Amino acid sequence: MLEDPTTAAPPPPAWPAAYPQGYAVVDVETTGLARDDRIISAAVYRLDARGEVEDHWYTLVNPERDPGPVWIHGLTSEMLQGAPLFRDIAEEFAARLDGRVLVAHNAVFDWQMIAREYARAEREAPVRQRLCTIALSKELGLPLPNHKLESLAAHFGVVQKQAHHALDDARVLAEAFRPSLAAAAAGGVRLPLHECRPLTEWSDRPAPRIGRQAAYGGYRGNGWRPSRKRPACPYPNPGRYEEGKRLKQGMRVAFSGDTSIERELLEDRATEAGLHVATSLSRLTSLLVTNDPDSGTSKVVKARQFGTPIVDEAAFGQLLGDVEPADG
Repeated sequence: MLEDPTTAAPPPPAWPAAYPQGYAVVDVETTGLARDDRIISAAVYRLDARGEVEDHWYTLVNPERDPGPVWIHGLTSEMLQGAPLFRDIAEEFAARLDGRVLVAHNAVFDWQMIAREYARAEREAPVRQRLCTIALSKELGLPLPNHKLESLAAHFGVVQKQAHHALDDARVLAEAFRPSLAAAAAGGVRLPLHECRPLTEWSDRPAPRIGRQAAYGGYRGNGWRPSRKRPACPYPNPGRYEEGKRLKQGMRVAFSGDTSIERELLEDRATEAGLHVATSLSRLTSLLVTNDPDSGTSKVVKARQFGTPIVDEAAFGQLLGDVEPADG
């Protein structure tokens, strides 16, 4: 029996011509989130234009210092002692990134860590664009309870076997990115691509050598640091953040709700950039960072009342990459 052409299913939409020709899904584990922290493991899943896996790669990296929060990533000084230095794997890492869009969960963090390692090695990472899967999930309107990788994985039925292991996190992200990419293509969604600007120079502060775990930065098994008290922000508050403009040193930033990375570490990055991390929200607050602006928390309610600008974690991560210096 011939099929009635008037009732036949329409052909699938053409793949968007403007989409990239290849992706490198990346995850790095690090000694921490500060400027002088180091990569201790890295994984890359190379995908073709439609998100099909081509191959994958994983390596440990000797950070030449204390490995940081072992209770999170599980990599001890002894495990990393015989691993290659970053400069020894830089060429192979670069070959797997070359000509592809870097894809990561909270991509601005992974990109900054990678860029810093290449700058230390007096090289340049061959990455020109990145795509954050947090931003993509928001573009797609995925009904996620929060923006953690485990929630994205659960949405697509991807089983996570070993969280905070670079190879498994990269696998999970690659498997979740493929249906996300297909959904974006089918809906004609513009991918949230951002430019990557490599560092061209680097100056390291002295850091303890690997093996001196107990001495570095007060790391303890029961928390990130023994004290969360920060020094006062040295810059005056320049006022509220304005959409489309840069953050400026001295701005007061508050956080509310779940974040994809540890809240305290995200606050550390803000402090390092010269921002004032506020524990409460007032009329002087420059910006509220939350992944759930409809949550009804006290900070969100006050932000609405005061007209305080609100951005999500992914947007805040992008802003942190280019903070304007304070006047003078």
